[in-house]
Amino acid sequence: MDRRTFLGTLAGGLLAAPLAAEGQQVKQAPRVGILRYGSLPPSFIEPFRQELRELGYVEGQNIVVEYRFAQSVAQLPDVAAELIRLKVDVLVASGNPSVLPARNATSTIPVVFVAAIDPVAMGLVASLARPGGNVTGVSTIQKDLAGKRLALLKELLPRLSRVALLVRAASPANAQYVKDAELAAQTLGMQLQVLTVRGAGDLESAFSAAQGAGALVQQDDAVFTAHRVQIAALALKKRLPMISGLNEFVEAGGLMAYGPHLGDLYRRAAMQVDKILKGSKPADMPVELPTKFELVINLKTAKALGLTIPQSLLQRADQVIE
Repeated sequence: MDRRTFLGTLAGGLLAAPLAAEGQQVKQAPRVGILRYGSLPPSFIEPFRQELRELGYVEGQNIVVEYRFAQSVAQLPDVAAELIRLKVDVLVASGNPSVLPARNATSTIPVVFVAAIDPVAMGLVASLARPGGNVTGVSTIQKDLAGKRLALLKELLPRLSRVALLVRAASPANAQYVKDAELAAQTLGMQLQVLTVRGAGDLESAFSAAQGAGALVQQDDAVFTAHRVQIAALALKKRLPMISGLNEFVEAGGLMAYGPHLGDLYRRAAMQVDKILKGSKPADMPVELPTKFELVINLKTAKALGLTIPQSLLQRADQVIE
């Protein structure tokens, strides 16, 4: 090899090396997909993003987060397929409606869910301790949640005898939640009226059907969360004291909320994503359950309904909106 050929080869190699390294760096940046119906409330997604930052991830630099939101439940499978085509390394299913579309979209890409579901009953995982497949996550469901919400309403309204339960027809959490609520209602000496809706278009008629009820309990579901302002307004219009699972409903005008702290659960989901990106397998990662619960009360709504909140409830409240 003559001197000019050698120098040309050397220069070409030196120029190619940085380009290859740069290309490799871009390729190595993990890609996380987030699938949800409607939109993600800031109180959900910010703890997720904050935890990622604390774990050393900077969006747009060493991690790419693809946010995809379906405007109808029927669109979720197509949106999930879009995220799979983007070759995400982890798919985060946010909310009940997103879980099955995410699971059905892939059998190989890890799926992390945050939803009010029983993943064992749904066949998503073999067990909470050892999921056994490509799906793990954080379940917000607790067997006694429906009962605790009914008990809070009974404490507020001692003479309460009939309660409406608002559920979404296609929610995978329906059967168990309704069963738990029926058992709790019997124990508390109340009659339960189940109001089943297919979507936001059925809400007005559902509330009209609850005329005989003295209060309303709402199932946890992303479809309801997306329409929380409408639901809170309908409850106030129909003069139905309402309890839900998320403080976002109370902030939107609902009366009370009791349930898991969703920000904490999304933070823990980010920790699961980190473990997967570092080599852990969903099959060996236990499904996590909530440990922190919140009671939130809206005094302004109580006043509009002509209700006085007992001191026993106010003293236990984690947050009171005035």
